Amino acid sequence: MNGNGKKDLIVLVADKHMEFTLRGLLSRRQSFEIREIDFDISTHLERDPGCYKKSEFFLRSFIKQYSFSMVLFDRKGCGEENSDRTILENTVEGNLSRSGWENRCAAIALDPELEAWVWSDSPKVDDILGWKDRNPDLRSWLRRKYSLSEDNFKPPFPKEALKEAIRMVNKQHSSALFRDLAESVSFKNCHDPSFVKFKASLKKWFDANT
Repeated sequence: MNGNGKKDLIVLVADKHMEFTLRGLLSRRQSFEIREIDFDISTHLERDPGCYKKSEFFLRSFIKQYSFSMVLFDRKGCGEENSDRTILENTVEGNLSRSGWENRCAAIALDPELEAWVWSDSPKVDDILGWKDRNPDLRSWLRRKYSLSEDNFKPPFPKEALKEAIRMVNKQHSSALFRDLAESVSFKNCHDPSFVKFKASLKKWFDANT
């Protein structure tokens, strides 16, 4: 609870995988260079389309309880897959602003989906996905399967690639897996635009140095 009697942040997400990812990430306040924050995370029953089309209705009742709101959803699956990520985000932020969240909201459209945040060059990804010491290694397998260049390790279909990678090592596709990745994998070199916006929003609102 901050000085004005409100909690810091309410986050609306599309599913449990996103929820566990956010819980893992928000436990790493030093990595984000933010102060300790008091936050809650809710999932929308209508998943990605609900977050995109109805977030302002869901979050309206929280306007006086939280200082800031954030909405996360997959571009792929939200019902407007042919729209640019920034257009989707602007639409949601406009709806939230008109409902009472002006200047204290952010929408993050994961492009194309949450699993795009999984694929980094950190060896922790190999460990958590069960690919440590395998031959070929995870990145070699990705490059071969998806014809990726030597300097590219992000598959074009991140969700399908993740499911296939863990299927090959008999690992369960679970929310706990996303939490473990979020808690452990370095994002220092992550340049995914949606993640950059996520990180910048937290820094703007909760900078540890202010």
